[in-house]
Formats: sequence, structure tokens, C-alpha cells
Amino acid sequence: MSVRLRLALSYAGFLVLAGALLLAVVWLFLLRYIPDTALLIVPGDGGLSPGVFPVRSQLLDVFAPRAAAVLVLLVVVGLGGGWVLAGRMLAPLARITDATRTAAAGSLSHRVALEGRQDEFRELADAFDGMLVRLEAHVAEQRRFAANASHELRTPLAITQSLLDVARDDPARDGGELDERLRAVNARAIRLTEALLLLSRADQRAFIPEDVDLSLVAEEATETLLPLAEEHGVTVETSGDVTPTRGSPALLLQMVTNLLLNAVDHNLPAHGSVRLRTATVSGSVLLTVENTGEELDPDVVETLTEPFARGTGRVRTGHAGVGLGLAIVESIVRAHDGELTLTPGAGGGLCVAVRLPG
Repeated sequence: MSVRLRLALSYAGFLVLAGALLLAVVWLFLLRYIPDTALLIVPGDGGLSPGVFPVRSQLLDVFAPRAAAVLVLLVVVGLGGGWVLAGRMLAPLARITDATRTAAAGSLSHRVALEGRQDEFRELADAFDGMLVRLEAHVAEQRRFAANASHELRTPLAITQSLLDVARDDPARDGGELDERLRAVNARAIRLTEALLLLSRADQRAFIPEDVDLSLVAEEATETLLPLAEEHGVTVETSGDVTPTRGSPALLLQMVTNLLLNAVDHNLPAHGSVRLRTATVSGSVLLTVENTGEELDPDVVETLTEPFARGTGRVRTGHAGVGLGLAIVESIVRAHDGELTLTPGAGGGLCVAVRLPG
């Protein structure tokens, strides 16, 4: 049976039960006090009018058919009224079901948009609409990512094909130069593939959490990139306290490395600086990376965490990126239940704040 029919039967059953209880009360507290033998009232007997009063059996013969008719009427009214009321109560659920079927068919732009008071059905509809909004945004992001990844992966393959075609058409061409360019293109394709794998690993949370001191991770990443920063005249300043958290040491190291590398790559042509700080704030650990550089548009900053999105051009060309640095950072932060905030610097550059559970 459908839910609507079960509710209608329930309404009818409760209505009939209430009617039966009411009739039983009438029987117990009224008819039981009527004598079962005939009474003859004579004039002058207590001031009562003369006549013959009905006995209990006579009243019962009259009362029982009427009571049965009332119960039948209650059954009909209960079923009809219950069917209508159940239909009105379940109407929002039908709209949610239609929206679910529409979403299952591939249309994620449809919304329930339930009006009315804030009851349980309204809360369910609003939660479902919110889920559709997030799901639609996620699917759109995945489609953009797939299209961008396909384009980025196709580029080195197309370059390789062009180089091979040139070598075939010009056998006298210097093979050393061709070999060097092919190796450079292949190295970029390998870095892109490794970055995609790392991004997928972070999204899937494929790691076992461990106790990690984020300040030590920051020091290790700084020591690794310090030669690159010195080579390009960028000073790196680190400060902070012990910041214990839980997560993957390898992924957190990759996160800090990407932030520092991004801060060094996108910096001033001369006398640039990078400031890295760690702190414990309200039970959370906070990592901030600030750098000098060109002034950034806030609208551009909001898109920097999208895969293959790039802000200003690199002034430090010693390292060729693949456009996934901050996307990987955001994925790692999300996998650690953290929060990533990007804001333009007051005098240029970028300020990145990572907040993780302590």
C-alpha cells in the first residue's frame, strides 16, 4: 500500500476508535443507570407525571442501530478526509521526489524551491536544494578540470609530435638540440602527471593521519627551497611557535612547498621577500605565507585555486609550473579539514593563510 493509503486508513481507524469510545462512554455512564424492568408512575408519586418509562432493552434496541450507522459514517468520513489530508500533507514530498528524478536524469539545475512555513518538509527541501547546488558546482568544476587537464596533457604531446615531424623532414638537423627539447617537454609532462596524481590522492584522503608539527614541516620546506630563493634574490623569513596538528607529513610538506614555491616564483624582479609564520590560535594551527609582488585584482585571487588557473606571469623562470600548485594546496587543506584563505597584499603580492585543526 502507498503511504497515502496507509495514512488514510490510520486516520479512519483513529476516528472510528474515538467514536466507539464515545459510544461506550454513553453506554457505561448513561444507559446502565436505566432500569431493565418497566416502571409505572402513578399520580401523586413523588410529583412525577404518570406514564410508563422505557426500559434499558428498549433504549438499546434504538441506540444500537444508530451507533452502528454513526460508526459506518465515521469510517467513510475518515477514509475520505484522511485521503484528502494525506494527499495535502504528502504533496511537498511528491515535489521532492520529482526533483530527485530530474536530478537523477542529469539535470542538476532543477530546484524544489518549496514555499510555506518552516516545517520538516521545508527543511528537507532546503537541504536537498543545497545539496543540488553543491553537486552542480562540483560537477561543473570536474568538467572544467577534465577539459583543462586534457588540454594541458595534449600540449606536450603535440609539441613532441611537432619535434619528431621536424626531425623526420630534416635529417641533417642537430640531434642534440632535438634531444634536449624532447627531454624538456617530457619532463613537463611527467611533472603534470605527478601533480594530477597528487591532487587525486589528496582528494581521496588516501593517507593515515599522524601527529605532525607544522612548524618543523615549514622549516624543512624552507631549507629545501632556500637555494632557489637565493639564486633569484628573494629573501625568506620564517618565524613561529610549535604548531602540533594531525595529518599526512608528506602532503603537508607538499602543501608548504607549493606555497613557498609559488611565493618565490611570483615575486618582484629584484629584492623580493617571502614571510612564513606559524602560530596556534584558538585551538587551531595557523600557517601564513606572504610575498612581495605585483598588485593583484581580488577577483583574480578568488580563482587562483582553480586547476590550471594562473595569476600574474612568472618573473622567476627557473621553475616551470603546471598550474596546479594552489589547487593541490586547497585539496590538501580540505583533506585535513582545514580552511584556506587568499587575500591580496596591501602593497602587492599575495597573503595565503592555512588554518588546520590543532
